[in-house]
Amino acid sequence: MHRRVVIIGAGPGGLASAILLALTGAKVTVLERQQRVGGRSALMEADGFRFDTGPTFFLYPRILEEIFAAAGRRLSDAVDLVRLDPLYRLVFESGGDLRVHADPAKLAAEIERFAPGDARNLHRFLADNRAKLQAFRPVLETAFNGPADLLSGPILKALRWLNPHRSVDADLARYFRDPRIRLAFSFQSKYLGMSPFRCPSLFTILSFLEHEHGVFHPRGGCGAVMEAMARLARELGVEVRLGETVRHIDFRGRRAVGVRTGQGEYACDGLVINADFAKAMATLVPDDLRRRWSDAQIARKKFSCSTFMLYLGIEGKVDELDHHTILLAEDYARNLAEIEACRELPRRPSLYVQNACVTDPGLAPPGCSTLYVLVPVGHQRGHIDWTVEAPRYRALVLKRLEALGVRDVERRIRVERALTPADWADGFNIHRGATFNLAHNLSQMLHNRPRNRFEDLDGVYLVGGGTHPGSGLPVIFEGARISARLLAEDLGLPVPWRGDTGALGGVLGQGATKEAYSREAA
Repeated sequence: MHRRVVIIGAGPGGLASAILLALTGAKVTVLERQQRVGGRSALMEADGFRFDTGPTFFLYPRILEEIFAAAGRRLSDAVDLVRLDPLYRLVFESGGDLRVHADPAKLAAEIERFAPGDARNLHRFLADNRAKLQAFRPVLETAFNGPADLLSGPILKALRWLNPHRSVDADLARYFRDPRIRLAFSFQSKYLGMSPFRCPSLFTILSFLEHEHGVFHPRGGCGAVMEAMARLARELGVEVRLGETVRHIDFRGRRAVGVRTGQGEYACDGLVINADFAKAMATLVPDDLRRRWSDAQIARKKFSCSTFMLYLGIEGKVDELDHHTILLAEDYARNLAEIEACRELPRRPSLYVQNACVTDPGLAPPGCSTLYVLVPVGHQRGHIDWTVEAPRYRALVLKRLEALGVRDVERRIRVERALTPADWADGFNIHRGATFNLAHNLSQMLHNRPRNRFEDLDGVYLVGGGTHPGSGLPVIFEGARISARLLAEDLGLPVPWRGDTGALGGVLGQGATKEAYSREAA
């Protein structure tokens, strides 16, 4: 008799889990409330323009390659991944701009031009972070079911890299004197919704991953990756039901035994929750069933920032912008403080702009372009009325584009969509509109994060940025592999991908070079 698994949410973690669990022989059903797969990583389409709703950087594809390989498929047959060089252009409002090249020699020359003396430490930074990532690999590939898991040999060895007294910026100061160069290797902490002045020093590995293994653009956008995953899941027999919202989880004691939607009831032997963690707990799980993660406890947790988004379909080309361009505010520390306070909108915000059509013209009608504009802002704490502020902030953001040399955007706009923190909260069911989930401070990592086998309930497993190992597409895919393995083992099902050494181990354990990986990715 087939074991029945229900997955709530067709985001990246839910789709990866569905693929893996289908390989165990389980009968897998994915329930997604939206009419498209991908969650906040979905594609948005309007009048021939296609935008990624959320992530636009695709990093470290090997984990997803291994998931596809476990199913007997090649990711490269399903998605065309274009490796970018330069990775992005950084524009410092305090002065200067830096093109971050994939080639270390070119990058060193660019750093030397920009900040004489700092380039000599680039090699040491990369080497140290290569060792840091290799040492920390077991942490990223291991379930944490309690504090005792911290006592294993490999974990104890890795923990020395945490340096809890040191932030990302402070760690980078050991290599680079110029604060702008430190920003070039630390703005990635915003992928976690955190400030580099507060983010734990462990996360210097984020910029290392970009330089060691590349920044990719999936042709068709990151949403095209989600669609490819959904196709594979369906080929493996997974039922993906769109436009079907889970209204209720049925419990027998503390064990989840099924879910109910407006269209029907689905019994299950195992339940995977890929919805936003805090929102799902508040709406689907009675408070008295939760011990560690009651409503009161969740209210005390720290959450990431949110984002104000503009998706602009533009007539003509935007030659002033690279594929990825980042404007870093002159007073970056103040900008971050305004975001963290959640009481006012940044007055001179930093912003990120994707001009994807320079690489992938098929995302827009002929002769047109797409601009994706992201502005980090505070999450929803009741202090900002976005129905009032959105028009004003839109005008400010368009004005800020002038600092990147783009001066005539408004008259060329043919399609426009906007998302505010209120929209993330209400339209995407994200707690406080915190687009990067629970913050990744040390008190909310490892066993202190919601666990893959959810500790408050029986038969419930978590995937997504709100659980261990954390946010970011490659990390979410690894988390899905952890959760799927735990569920399969608990139900006595085979684990066909068990032979994997783990994606990070596959690279680092074999001593693969950047050049070798480039050939494989190609």
